[in-house]
Amino acid sequence: MADLATGSTVHSRSVGDLAVVYAGDYLNKLSGERIERECRRKLEAGCRALIINFRETELVNSIGISILLGVIDAAENTGARLIFSDVNTQTVQLFEMLGLTRHVALAADEQEALATLTEFASTPKAAGH
Repeated sequence: MADLATGSTVHSRSVGDLAVVYAGDYLNKLSGERIERECRRKLEAGCRALIINFRETELVNSIGISILLGVIDAAENTGARLIFSDVNTQTVQLFEMLGLTRHVALAADEQEALATLTEFASTPKAAGH
């Protein structure tokens, strides 16, 4: 398993048709692109829902935010749900201020996100959506 403390490696795990992507300690251009690539790979493989776990993330810069917007857009385009989990208070405030929370759900931790998405995955999609 990758060392998250370096912030240089993004890894993920699958839980049925859900995937959890773990962000590193600093979300900038380099780590953001890795997160986006991993999320797109999971979506292309048929994932119906993604969790991005920010447990180790201390800082998010403006380029990281713009890359997250790209991930949100990719999830919306495929009809997949997206949840950010384990987001620290400072980053939650940043996401709220910039409007990301209008497009993505926040969960206190990964277990809460998994429970929410498992519920979603077992519910049939509404007609026409």
